[in-house]
Amino acid sequence: MASNWSICGICDFRQFTKPSVVWCSECDEGLCDDCKEHHSISKASRDHDTVTICDYQNLPTEVLQIAQSCRKHNQKYQIFCKTHDCPCCKKCVIDEHNECKEFVDIDDVIKNVKSSNAFQEIEHTLSDIAEYMQSVKKNREENLISIKEQKELIETKILQTRESINNHLDFLQQTLIGALNLTIDERNKDIDQFLKSVEKNEKDIKEFQSNHLKIMQHASELQTFLTLKQMERDIATKEEFIQSINKSGSLSHTSFFCKIDTYLENWTNDVKRFGEVVTETKPNDIPF
Repeated sequence: MASNWSICGICDFRQFTKPSVVWCSECDEGLCDDCKEHHSISKASRDHDTVTICDYQNLPTEVLQIAQSCRKHNQKYQIFCKTHDCPCCKKCVIDEHNECKEFVDIDDVIKNVKSSNAFQEIEHTLSDIAEYMQSVKKNREENLISIKEQKELIETKILQTRESINNHLDFLQQTLIGALNLTIDERNKDIDQFLKSVEKNEKDIKEFQSNHLKIMQHASELQTFLTLKQMERDIATKEEFIQSINKSGSLSHTSFFCKIDTYLENWTNDVKRFGEVVTETKPNDIPF
């Protein structure tokens, strides 16, 4: 995790307390106005990129908490191990990666990471997922509307049929309407629960998109690269959720219609039911 960004790290080391105005990710510390000027002309740090403290605070919490140096050995990351897909300091290479063969200089890995295909792919994937969530949400909302319309049509049909017979059918009529409402309520409940899950994932994706933009604008190359790895794992989880949607049959389109008992056309005292509520579902996959 980054050190205290609110105070100047250099002044703090000198036993002074001065508020920082910019943040240097490579130095991993804040700088006051005086130290900022020295930092910008010093040979060791003149090429370092800095951002204002205000912009730095706007970075996602996940980015701010990322360690930009090895916590185990308290050294800067210098190597990237392709075998384990992780950054390493020199001691890490000796202690934990002595059998690995694919190493790359960390500076080469993070160079231009914001314009890399992987970073752009994250942006495109987030956009595709957000668009897909909207399509799924619209699909389920339309089904709820059609169910409501079908419910009204069925009730009308039931009542019209009921008008042609005598009071003996009151009980049967109420039984059928009760079954209709129960069946529709159960299906509506299932769709509502599914929509809640979709909306939660949609909210997560929007947050990912917001974080992605903030990272693009304000994060260091190293922060961007390390966050990219976490974002790839998070998005993989969302993609698994999307794949599970069609596989689980959650988008099966539900329709309702009523079969009026044929005996009602020639009413007799032997009629034991008013009708039957039939549920029909049709797969309705939305391509991702």
